[in-house]
Amino acid sequence: MIVGVGIDVVDVARFVATLRRVPSLRTRLFTPAEQEMPETSLAARFAAKEAIAKALGAPPGMSWQDATVQRVAGAQPVVEVTGTVAARAAELGVTRFHLSISHDAGIASAMVVAERD
Repeated sequence: MIVGVGIDVVDVARFVATLRRVPSLRTRLFTPAEQEMPETSLAARFAAKEAIAKALGAPPGMSWQDATVQRVAGAQPVVEVTGTVAARAAELGVTRFHLSISHDAGIASAMVVAERD
């Protein structure tokens, strides 16, 4: 059963400019492993985290670092949740996330479906 759906788009150039202007955002928004990724990938990860939050009803107090997008060679990306995001998912009965991310033509996009059994 679908619990929620979230979608987000990010203007890559604007996002990169913001990261460069406010370097502390990189550590606030991304896990240490994510922080090493190229800026275009970070824009897509940010869109994914926004889409995850929207799929969960965007409650206040969720930490950006409690949602991670794992790359899987030859397969779709995997959403890993911990802490505040895992707690909200458990509250809603979410047992899995389906995620699609892309970045092209200056736009990063992500779509998430939160599902429960």
